[in-house]
Amino acid sequence: MHIAIIGAGISGLYLATRLQELGHDVTIYEARDRIGGRIETVDFDLAGQTCAFDLGPTWFWPDNEPLMVDLIRRFHLPTLEQYMTGALRLERAGKPIESHLLSNQPTALRLRDGIRSVATALAAQLRPGTIQLKSSISQIDVTNRSVISFGKKSQSFDEIVLALPPRLAAKLSYEPALPETILDELEALPTWMAQQAKCLVLYEKPFWRELGWSGQAISWTGMVQEIHDASPQDGLGALFGFFRTPARERQLLTETEIQEAVLEQLTRLFDEQALHPIGWLYKDWSTDKWTATRADAAPLVAFPDYHTMDFGAEHAAISLIGTETDANHGGHLEGALRSVERYLEKKIGGEK
Repeated sequence: MHIAIIGAGISGLYLATRLQELGHDVTIYEARDRIGGRIETVDFDLAGQTCAFDLGPTWFWPDNEPLMVDLIRRFHLPTLEQYMTGALRLERAGKPIESHLLSNQPTALRLRDGIRSVATALAAQLRPGTIQLKSSISQIDVTNRSVISFGKKSQSFDEIVLALPPRLAAKLSYEPALPETILDELEALPTWMAQQAKCLVLYEKPFWRELGWSGQAISWTGMVQEIHDASPQDGLGALFGFFRTPARERQLLTETEIQEAVLEQLTRLFDEQALHPIGWLYKDWSTDKWTATRADAAPLVAFPDYHTMDFGAEHAAISLIGTETDANHGGHLEGALRSVERYLEKKIGGEK
């Protein structure tokens, strides 16, 4: 079989490696100029020390994410356990900041070289020429089982797999057209992370640890709602945060204004030392056109009802995979990997 995969995020890359292992031909079309999709790792250099930091997915949980564990072991990727020693800081409107010692938190692991290292390792397993970067797809020709990029039609494929957020899949043109019920179902599934922004603040050392803080904080009043220690194993200190301020409000501010508000909040939570970072990184996923649609600007008020989708008999050559299609691990890297295993079981018959 020759299979087209639209999207070189972790689900697309993992599916491609599994298919090639089973003897199938694969072509991946990726709109970005890089692999990884919502995986985005950046490097920070200071005095000869290079550290990797994630602006997309950051953790995996080894106790209940076996597919991620298998990948990490397969590629011998070094991990770091999430730092949780010390007190959590809790900020509520009109009340003094509280400190809480938490117990029995599940073990969360980061990758020393960032989550990017998983995508890089998967891509390295693929045959040369498998991945076509800067190749955005505008139309899926279901009748001829081909895809159209920049007006040029591809060869025919046996299967076409959309490794895309459902709302981006809904933006494509299909021949014949998808039923309105299917388009509505795609549009109704929020893209994980698309409403979110993430900041990372770097310091010469993790000073909060010396003060008895874990670096973890929850705020119901500041710009950043959830904060965690993102420090490497040695040397630098780093804090990252997920934003409470909705996407539409963030987009009315300059990045300088956002940074000033975040530093003021970190100072309240941890110490005056927070006012003196040595680095700042910011990623607003709601402005990333290969991730978010206009519908994704609305804040999530509940966890989405992620689930698998069937395009119907007329469009049986098309499948949708990705973290938004996994009911149990939706939003996690594990969910993206599990969607691949479901596809293989259904379409390839569970070949080993």
